[in-house]
Amino acid sequence: MTKARPAAGGGRWVEISPERIRGWLDGFYGRHDGATEQGLVLTGVNNGDTATLSPPPGLADVRDVDTLLASLIRPPRIALLLVRKGAVATGVVDGTSVTVSKVERFYVQGRTAAGGTSQHRYARRRENQAQAAAQRAADITARVLLPHAPGVSADPDDAFRALVCGGDRSMIDVVLADRRLSPLVPLRHPRLIESPEPRLAVLEDAAVAARRICIHLVP
Repeated sequence: MTKARPAAGGGRWVEISPERIRGWLDGFYGRHDGATEQGLVLTGVNNGDTATLSPPPGLADVRDVDTLLASLIRPPRIALLLVRKGAVATGVVDGTSVTVSKVERFYVQGRTAAGGTSQHRYARRRENQAQAAAQRAADITARVLLPHAPGVSADPDDAFRALVCGGDRSMIDVVLADRRLSPLVPLRHPRLIESPEPRLAVLEDAAVAARRICIHLVP
């Protein structure tokens, strides 16, 4: 699968599924009469167009195209955390399969058009419910992910190497501020997956999306 979107500062981002990356690279070479490689940056021979490859989560140490292609054959495990005010979904991903997971929904009252003291009362209630939801989400994340975190898992091969988050960034920040989850913070990948209300099907879709290779094309 290929997805594209404009890039801040110019060019565009393209997301390529791992199984299609070799074909995409062949196409880039073909369209540009060949290309030079410097690390993960390809430069077209005929016009100087560039393609900068960003490895998927868990492969931050990859520094060149050949190593990237070899690493995609058996990618490392990653963890997922999808959070919105009304739900959390978290799990461990092996390849594109979610092997361990937990999904839970919470009740957080919607905004009200009431004014005066009623508005303040509803706002306080909503804030309390959101705080309780974040606490519950942190509890679930600790229970599901910490046993598989690096340095915690008894089997190093069972440990995940990156944490990919999706949904509401502010809620994710609140959940990961829980002291129990401090081992996960250094593993957090900068990519934020767009996510609707988390549920199992959404988590499974995120497992596929997280594996895509991001490529910055200029122009």
